[in-house]
Amino acid sequence: MLLQRILTALVLAPLAILIILLPDTGLFGAIVALAFLAAWWEWARLGGLKNPVGRIALLAAAAGGFVLLWLAQGSAWTPWLLAAGVAWWLVACLWLRHFAFAAAPTRENVALKLIAGAFVIFPAWVALTSIHARIPHGHWWTLLALVIVWASDIGAYASGRAFGKRKLAPQVSPGKTWAGAYGAMVAGVLVAETGGWLLGVRGTAMLGLALLAAITVAVSIVGDLLESLMKRHAQVKDSGSIFPGHGGLMDRLDSVFAALPIFAAGLLLLGI
Repeated sequence: MLLQRILTALVLAPLAILIILLPDTGLFGAIVALAFLAAWWEWARLGGLKNPVGRIALLAAAAGGFVLLWLAQGSAWTPWLLAAGVAWWLVACLWLRHFAFAAAPTRENVALKLIAGAFVIFPAWVALTSIHARIPHGHWWTLLALVIVWASDIGAYASGRAFGKRKLAPQVSPGKTWAGAYGAMVAGVLVAETGGWLLGVRGTAMLGLALLAAITVAVSIVGDLLESLMKRHAQVKDSGSIFPGHGGLMDRLDSVFAALPIFAAGLLLLGI
């Protein structure tokens, strides 16, 4: 399984980097919207929407939502949409504390999980396109945001394997440990500081970037845990099977969805 995960990552990572660096923000946003729609399909299934016709209708509505968000890009709505994304992940922390909440497959709980999915996916798209459109170096800041998450995943795995004993959230994701979380934090901050230096950040702004990276990694772990919670409620191992050894798109993007609004909002606040 580990070899399969590594081989899949070696294929996906260069593709993701090319998609980030080569196209303009319009094409980039369209490509990302397609990927996010596929993740939305998986989320709807995890949330309990079993009817394919219902999921197709939901997919069409989400596509319309991305069009509206694109029209609002760069307007006064962008900071508010990012704030909604940040606020959602604070709410998600409460949900993780009460992990049995909305577990029953009732219509009300399905609706609640679909609303939650909207707060997971749409602010992340707004964050990603707003970072990509930044002047200067928007493409590189976008890549840095994702590399921070990727590096924290590697740091969590290595540290957890070497030192992990105390469980982070045993009822939700038994494999995660506090040592893994600390390793993720160290790796994410180191990558952020290196990337920030290469992008011209200097002085006290580097301290702000380090703090932002630490918060971003912490919230990315919440995103991972929330998807694990959804899978436990749905009683499935993976959100899908599109990537060998990695599962579905939600399995690969759960941390990214959580990290992006935090990182984008932090960049705005820091004025970097």
